[in-house]
Amino acid sequence: MLLHVTHFTRYDYTPPVDTAQHLAHLKPMTTASQRLVSHALTITPPPVQSSESPDVYGNARTFFALDSTHEELLVTAESVVETSVPELPASVARELPWEEVRERFRYVKDSHYDPAAEFLFPSRYVPRHDDFAAYARPSFAAGRPAFDVAMDLTLRMFNDFDYDAESTEISTPAIEALAQRRGVCQDFAHIMIACMRTMGLPARYVSGYLLTQPPPGQPRLVGADASHAWVSVYLPGADGPGDWVDFDPTNGRQPGEDYVTLAIGRDYSDVSPMRGVLHGGARHTLNVGVTVQPIEERRDEAANAARAQADPVADNPPSDSLPTDNKDIP
Repeated sequence: MLLHVTHFTRYDYTPPVDTAQHLAHLKPMTTASQRLVSHALTITPPPVQSSESPDVYGNARTFFALDSTHEELLVTAESVVETSVPELPASVARELPWEEVRERFRYVKDSHYDPAAEFLFPSRYVPRHDDFAAYARPSFAAGRPAFDVAMDLTLRMFNDFDYDAESTEISTPAIEALAQRRGVCQDFAHIMIACMRTMGLPARYVSGYLLTQPPPGQPRLVGADASHAWVSVYLPGADGPGDWVDFDPTNGRQPGEDYVTLAIGRDYSDVSPMRGVLHGGARHTLNVGVTVQPIEERRDEAANAARAQADPVADNPPSDSLPTDNKDIP
């Protein structure tokens, strides 16, 4: 599937900002089930300095600096991504019990180091707490395969939690979202990661996008989508390294070709789309708009717009040809 993603960010500052430095994670990754076809980042006002480099997790990050006074900052990322249905990696031992996975990641002096171990420890938005273990335990039946454990926890969270955009903010602790059983995708991802890590299994945060369908008969609204977040769990091989497998507790499923992976990290703090250091701009308002659409749909819209511009009369018939009263409508 070819998907076009537009991620628009606007900051309005009061008073104006004198100078600023920003870091953006807005370029989708290339993975086993995803290929980045094109990407463009437009920044207004134009930065005096801009550079791209990979971070420690392999995400593309863009640093840019502004040295002129500005009252607003506009950042638009446009990407075309080719996606396919993710398949369970051949290296993963599908039936490996979760207890064995946990034991492989216990620290033993002079033992082989697995990089996935880095995702076992607490992080800024994913602390250790007994409440996470208490919620997780029903999914961790003795001898249950680690894959089945993750899928069961995904489905339980989907059934137990309510999606409520007004219930939390990004600063809301995951333990608070767990207690109230409501939140948004970032909360659900942080809670599931905390549950997995507390039980000894490596898990990481995935930021990205999800293709949503407009109501039947309604056009897709530009900017009406939002960023999405889900979880990646590390599943070892029978006798060696394995791979990461994704789960989405917000929607109670594994991600498919309708998902676009943007970046991975320990939690949201590693992969926030935009962050910065400002001189000035004591107050600001933020507006974000995301549009995800199949490339064919976008091409059809462009073709229709071109036809309308070439022949405006065809799309706007004379007013005397339109019904002037309800009784004239067939």
